[in-house]
Amino acid sequence: MTSRYPTPAPEIFKAYDIRGIVDRTLTPDAVKAIGHALGSEARDRGQKAIAVGRDGRLSGPTLAGALADGIRAAGIDVIDIGCVPTPLTYFAAYHLGTDSCVSVTGSHNPPDYNGLKMVLGGQTLFGDLIQDLRQRIIDGRLHDGEGALSTADVVPAYVDRIVGDVKLARPMKVVMDCGNGVAGAVAPALFHRLGCELVELFCEVDGHFPNHHPDPSKPENLKDVIQALKDTDAELGLAFDGDGDRLGVVTKDGQIIYPDRQLMLFAADVLSRVPGGQIIYDVKCTRNLAGWVREHGGEPLMWNTGHALVKAKLKETGAPLAGEMSGHVFFRERWFGFDDGLYTGARLLEILSREADPNAVLTGLPDATSTPELNIRMNEGEPFELVRRLKESAAFEGARERITIDGVRVEYADGFGLARPSNTTPVVVLRFEADDEAAIARIQTAFREAIESVWPGLDLPF
Repeated sequence: MTSRYPTPAPEIFKAYDIRGIVDRTLTPDAVKAIGHALGSEARDRGQKAIAVGRDGRLSGPTLAGALADGIRAAGIDVIDIGCVPTPLTYFAAYHLGTDSCVSVTGSHNPPDYNGLKMVLGGQTLFGDLIQDLRQRIIDGRLHDGEGALSTADVVPAYVDRIVGDVKLARPMKVVMDCGNGVAGAVAPALFHRLGCELVELFCEVDGHFPNHHPDPSKPENLKDVIQALKDTDAELGLAFDGDGDRLGVVTKDGQIIYPDRQLMLFAADVLSRVPGGQIIYDVKCTRNLAGWVREHGGEPLMWNTGHALVKAKLKETGAPLAGEMSGHVFFRERWFGFDDGLYTGARLLEILSREADPNAVLTGLPDATSTPELNIRMNEGEPFELVRRLKESAAFEGARERITIDGVRVEYADGFGLARPSNTTPVVVLRFEADDEAAIARIQTAFREAIESVWPGLDLPF
């Protein structure tokens, strides 16, 4: 069969989602075609309906409409849940009984981007499953039908579910920065219901993102939270990314608590109720995490980076908790196992509300000297080749262990270095952590020598 649609641009089909520039690579016609392919795949899997939500981007209504048209053209019903954070779209799949959902979201990308995060029959689509959608369109393997369109408001059920489960020991005053992302549509109401007093920053949903980029993993985007904590008597700062599935945390004294340290706090709490539980974390996380998990009676498991890959491992192992350095945290204990920045924030406040001095608890978590993510920019495909060469022939003298589940993570007695190919952009991602600056410098020298031995002439960012 030949396709009835123009073939969508290959570069929008990423490792964990579909993402592109609106009206250039990600057009309404392309999204309708993807919807038809997704609906056809859903029919092959015996699915009946797909919940569709969207973030606050200006292109959201048009693209969500095109997606719904495509899904319905395959004979699958669509339940439109409106403008909601991505975690509420995941929640809708459980609450509405569809087991399938799509969030139309550009996450933390610039305003001219948008994309699709997709779940079918409880399985997050990634890798070959996403590429297969494009191949369906090319091959014309599309079912025809007339799916129904309905609407549902899942926000009250979502808020009720969290408020019914998460209990704060005392009221807390919190700075909340939604970065004009879609979390602002739900988070303030949720945290008021939990008993919080809020200092709200940029909680109006605005797809222009007029104040700062909605990405709490970048320190420059947390300056307003840090200032508000100085200017008010709030105890803690919370910041959400553009679609609400990631959380940033700032202490009263302005320290950023990165997600791998947040995970320590969550692990200790979860393991108090699930002794012996497995805690999954990605290769970018601190080496302090494994020892901490063991000390608290758990089993640490390092895994690949990527929210879809971590979710798949969580499902496979039945682990109660997982987290990534990027800020995706996945609770299966008391929750559904999907990444949810709002729920993660609620669980954090539940723990800290039991403490007289939350600042001391957070800053007292084990820490290490580390670099932010560093990137080597290369051409498409080259990052994977560079890392392959490192795995094959780099020496790394004096290393204690070499971990190759996702890139090359080289462990030393006093630190680690990591080089892994990004699955979303043509860069090699590097990260270094050690006991002190001298150890970091030594490990960086070892990596510089290793990289130059397999790929001379690169512009290295360290």
